[in-house]
Amino acid sequence: MSDVTRCSAGDWVEVESVLLEPAERASGLPPETAERALVMWVKGFACGAASLGGELEIETMTGRSVVGRLSAVNPGYTHKFGPPAPELVRIGRDLRARLAEYRAGVRRDAAGHDTAGPRPSAPGGDA
Repeated sequence: MSDVTRCSAGDWVEVESVLLEPAERASGLPPETAERALVMWVKGFACGAASLGGELEIETMTGRSVVGRLSAVNPGYTHKFGPPAPELVRIGRDLRARLAEYRAGVRRDAAGHDTAGPRPSAPGGDA
């Protein structure tokens, strides 16, 4: 959260609101989850002025109106999902290479070796 304690209309802010109180949560949740409220945080542009903790309406990037308590002014994005899975790191590069080979008419067998022969037709194309 930033050091700013007040926002003006048009400022980039974050609001929080309680979706479900602990008593309203589903049964069968782990105790450490069930004893807490389900809270949502949403970022958007302030529709008015407010102080931290005050109620504020915002307009999200997608145009939705959301009302909640002001929790941050000029918030950043701090999510972290941990290190990437090694299997996923190369997917984009490998897929682009395979598409380039396909477009160039190169075929590979299951072992990754070049094979001769025409490029297969696209689904619904000429057979």
